[in-house]
Amino acid sequence: MTQASHPIRIREGRPEDAPVLAEYNRRMALETEDKELDSETVSRGVAQGLRQPDKCRYFVAESGDQVVGQAMVTYEWSDWRNGDLWWIQSVYVHPDHRRQGIFTRLFRHIESLAHEAAGVCGLRLYVEEDNAVGQAVYKKLGMTHAGYHVYEREF
Repeated sequence: MTQASHPIRIREGRPEDAPVLAEYNRRMALETEDKELDSETVSRGVAQGLRQPDKCRYFVAESGDQVVGQAMVTYEWSDWRNGDLWWIQSVYVHPDHRRQGIFTRLFRHIESLAHEAAGVCGLRLYVEEDNAVGQAVYKKLGMTHAGYHVYEREF
């Protein structure tokens, strides 16, 4: 994949995007968390997500007929705010297309949809503690540190 000679277009993910979305999810996990994800599990998860827009929505950046970036939105109800928080996850831009504003375009598209949607009270995302580049990008987009640490218990 080489640098874009086509304009970047942002659109909703479609079922036929599943293979590249799954591949980008695996790459993102390896690059940012040094985790190797199981191919079959990720492929099934992406396909399931694409079939259930009430659980999540994928957005892709496309150059010509190639997906060069992605982001996924999931939803969390906030009783404190009486509204939905949209969580931006599964962020990935192909290395050949980084530093060209592609994630900014994805973010602004999602932000615009969130402003238009009834009951959305904010956007959130999480970033690895040592991912200084990601943190700088999110701050530049107007996001602020929310003051939380994320804990989990896997099953």
